[in-house]
Amino acid sequence: MAIDGLIILDNVGRPIVQTSFHSTSPAYPLIHIDTYNNALAKVSRPDDVDPVLYVSGINDDKPSACCHVGCGGLRILAPISGDVDPLFAFAYLRTFIDILREYLGHVSASTLRDNFDVVYQLLEETLDSGGHPLTTSPNALREIVIPPSLLNKLLSVAGANISSLSAASSNPFASPIPWRKANVRHNNNEIYFDVVEELRAVVNRSGVSLSNEVLGKIDTNSRLSGTPDLLLTFSNPKVLTDCSFHPCVRLPRWSRDKALSFVPPDGPFILMEYRFSPSSSNSSSLGVNQVPVPVMLKPSVVINENGGTIDLTAISRLSTRAIEDFTVELYLGQGAGAPNFMVSGGGSWAFDPRTLVLRWEMANLPPSSSHSLRGSWTSSIPNPRAARAFRVRFAIQQHTFSALKIDQLRLTGEAYKPYKGVRGRSLVDLEWRW
Repeated sequence: MAIDGLIILDNVGRPIVQTSFHSTSPAYPLIHIDTYNNALAKVSRPDDVDPVLYVSGINDDKPSACCHVGCGGLRILAPISGDVDPLFAFAYLRTFIDILREYLGHVSASTLRDNFDVVYQLLEETLDSGGHPLTTSPNALREIVIPPSLLNKLLSVAGANISSLSAASSNPFASPIPWRKANVRHNNNEIYFDVVEELRAVVNRSGVSLSNEVLGKIDTNSRLSGTPDLLLTFSNPKVLTDCSFHPCVRLPRWSRDKALSFVPPDGPFILMEYRFSPSSSNSSSLGVNQVPVPVMLKPSVVINENGGTIDLTAISRLSTRAIEDFTVELYLGQGAGAPNFMVSGGGSWAFDPRTLVLRWEMANLPPSSSHSLRGSWTSSIPNPRAARAFRVRFAIQQHTFSALKIDQLRLTGEAYKPYKGVRGRSLVDLEWRW
């Protein structure tokens, strides 16, 4: 077996839509819903539920597993049975979520109910009766599942026959290239590349990285007419490891020249994903494959019988670029309340009584600047157990940790010269222990 089906639950655990589950008993999806809801009832936060849950069989049914991910307040379940790798299910779930965002924009319970027919068609077209992913390319799906639009909804409510106004293609797979529609035309021929890299690290209270990795991707938005054949070269591709590519990329050319040769899909897609592996000369003082963390935190957290105090200083290590969307979070533990904090250098703080998380936000940290958060909280539970690490997240515009640069873009097969746009962006997600 592969993936037995898909179930989408709302924020209280009730099913909104699910696949037909032809090859299983009618109770099969129900026991997976109950298993997830029972596991959710035993934890304080939805994120604390194990991503893979064991599901015992009913009567003669064999045991199975329930893989699940969250999206926009929803929970999407993928029951699997037999010899199936859970990563296979998670890969499909992430792809299906990307498809929903492509069709609906914002994914929520209300948008799914308003576009129930479209969502059900997507379920049927992306997963075959045997549980194997089928059509997952947005360009191919648009030719067989009509994207929702305001005009279609108004005409449908009015009872008009919209089949002649907007209908799926009568020959949806006419293009010889699976990921690209035939006869694409644009008034302006342009393509944009966003090099996005994310630093994930665990840092001790002294600022030394205990684990450190940089994952990157090239988000591409292609608006090119015809069937363009592109060749993209980089100035320093040797720093990239563990690369994965969109199906449009010709792998032999990358293996030989470290250049990307491809016919792009029309619209947004991820051209490639990679891991940045810094050279030993750049990281000798930090350890093997370590990237310098752009900020420095000086935490001081004292837990006492009735609450605790926090004295936290954040210092930007960048000398030329500003840090944006800076946030620090700390779970204060069960019984936390009555927070009293103050910030210096800008920003604001907030406490969520539902999640018991203290959040410090700053829209901008100028280069080499210093900011602090100080205060205390009380607890109704003796000796509260706060989280042992701060969660720190921020972004840096026009910056990449790998210094990856696109050297040249060549186009063959068409007569026009496209406009090329390139920009870099770095995201940082830290666990800073105190």
